Amino acid sequence: MEKIKLLLTQYQEAILYIVFGGLTMLVNIIAFWLAFQAWHMNSSVSYLFAWFWSIFFAYLTNRTWVFHSTAHDLKTVINEIFQFLVARIATAVIGFVIFYFGVNLLKQDAQIWNIIQNIFVIISNFALSKLVIFKKKA
Repeated sequence: MEKIKLLLTQYQEAILYIVFGGLTMLVNIIAFWLAFQAWHMNSSVSYLFAWFWSIFFAYLTNRTWVFHSTAHDLKTVINEIFQFLVARIATAVIGFVIFYFGVNLLKQDAQIWNIIQNIFVIISNFALSKLVIFKKKA
C-alpha cells in the first residue's frame, strides 16, 4: 500500500493531467454537440465554440488542480493565460502538420495518424505546461 501511495504522489501531476484531460475532452464533446445539434450552428463555428470552452476548462483545471499555479496578480495571470493559449495553438498546428504528413503525403490511415498526432499534442502540452507555463518559481 505504501508503494502505491508513493507512486501516486510521485506521478500526481501526470495522473491529474490525464483525468482532467479526459474531462476536457468531455467538455469539448458536449459543447460541440450543443452548438452543432441543439443550436444548429455550422460545424466550423461549433468546432471553434467547443475548442474555446475546452481550452478555458483545461486552463482552469490545469492552473488550479494539476500544476497548482501561484500566479495571483493580474499581469502574471494574463501572461499565464497568453502562454497557455499560444502553447495550445502551436501544438494544434504541429499536430495538424503531423496528421497531414501521414495522411496526405504518406497516404496512410487517418485514424492511426490522428492517434499519433494526439499523442504528440498531449505529451507536448503536458511538457509545456509543466516546464514553461506553470513552472514553479525557485
